[in-house]
Amino acid sequence: MRRFLLQALQALAVATAWASSQQSNGSHSDMVHDVQELGKRLSPEAMVIPPWSKHFDEATARWSTLAEPQPNVVVLPATAEDAAKTVKFAHTRKVPFLTYNGVHGAITTLGNMDYGIELSVRNLTGVQVAPDGKTARIAGGTMSKTVTDALWAAGKQTVTGTCECVSYIGPALGGGHGWLQGRHGLIADQIEAMDVVLADGSMQTLDRDSALMWAMKGAGHNFAVVTSITARIYDIVHPNWASETIIFSGNKAEAVYRTANQVLIRNGSQPLDIQNWSYWLNQRSIDPDNPVIVFYILQEGVSEVDSSYTQPFHDLGPLSVFPKSGTYRDLAAWTGVSESSAPCQKNGNAHPRFPIYLQSYNPSAQQQAYDLYAAEAGPASPFSASLFMFEGYPTEGVKAVDPASTAFAFREDNLLTAPLINYDPDASKTIIDKAARLGNDLREILKKGSGRDELHTYVNYAYGDETTRQWYGYEDWRQERLHQLKDQFDPTRKFRFFAPVEKTE
Repeated sequence: MRRFLLQALQALAVATAWASSQQSNGSHSDMVHDVQELGKRLSPEAMVIPPWSKHFDEATARWSTLAEPQPNVVVLPATAEDAAKTVKFAHTRKVPFLTYNGVHGAITTLGNMDYGIELSVRNLTGVQVAPDGKTARIAGGTMSKTVTDALWAAGKQTVTGTCECVSYIGPALGGGHGWLQGRHGLIADQIEAMDVVLADGSMQTLDRDSALMWAMKGAGHNFAVVTSITARIYDIVHPNWASETIIFSGNKAEAVYRTANQVLIRNGSQPLDIQNWSYWLNQRSIDPDNPVIVFYILQEGVSEVDSSYTQPFHDLGPLSVFPKSGTYRDLAAWTGVSESSAPCQKNGNAHPRFPIYLQSYNPSAQQQAYDLYAAEAGPASPFSASLFMFEGYPTEGVKAVDPASTAFAFREDNLLTAPLINYDPDASKTIIDKAARLGNDLREILKKGSGRDELHTYVNYAYGDETTRQWYGYEDWRQERLHQLKDQFDPTRKFRFFAPVEKTE
């Protein structure tokens, strides 16, 4: 391992030499010496993967090929201290670095990293429940499914991302939506403490009173590498869940979402035990010519979804209805976001998303958006593997948290929607530009239908052409506080590749 480490560090020295020569930062011999010193200080279990390694492509692969970053070398720390030493080295040598975790971020700003170090925290994994059963310490690279399964075995649960193949901490940095948010708030709202590495390589433990904690809960990608989190956990009260998957033809969009407003969304008072998701996607076996609407109603604590929620949708004349029953751990598979589901796979395609938060559905705007989506992303289009996502979670727990207490700005919104326009990575510039135009046009239809001038977006789904106010809130005080904290904790802008906090307006 040590020989492999030192050989790999020579690759880092080459990349560093080139980068530093561009920045007039020291001599090549000094850099080689520094790299060798770094190698001696990393733990024996740490790994460094050079670009010639057969493992490099796998180590740098992302879920989406949209605007991929271009690291020269991959460092996999085995300890938090390894991560800190690597960041310290990058800081000292003025080499860019980017933290990799679940690698589901797909935003154009990532493409601004054209060389540097990939700091992959995927080997920092594990869940440790505290003796009092009220919190758990979760390592920085732990995946959402791992958290769910480990806590479940202990009779516990907490808010995690709905998708099993994303990391636990990654979504939390942008707020983090999940099935249990109606009862407990966002993923970020569960955080009691954080172990982080700052831009200069120093290690800090943040608690709820730390100035930086405010920013980490909503804009955390901009401030630190997270090596562990202490999060609140809860007893499992309702292990059993039920689902109905109701499939409609696209000409029912207006009626479906009008009914959703009336029966489920209820002006922001969606029942705590109900989840409402839907997709627009192509299923040729059902409709060979147009996308269908796949509408999910999930209910906690029952073996069959209450007919008061499902019958109004049955009355609309769906193409099919599929009831299921199981446990909380089945929700990801039922909604197509389990580890084995197609959306979780790294298939080499680009997956840009164009998110918008809404208060409620505008039924006529939904139909207008569907008609455009069907025309441009139907089965015969270059975007045939796309889907339009509509996520309707209970919001009581989210709204119970003081909006000023975290950097997550859009607590009063009730729905998260986003077209995901899938295309081949070798697509022509014409196709790539068309995908961006389609995603933004669909989002604009929903925005106009909302009647709002402001565009509220979920930063974890962001495309990259949004403004900092659209990511982090329109209030002047929010922007000022973020910029003040950025100047204090990352004055040289080391964390600048994911939805960066910058004064651009």
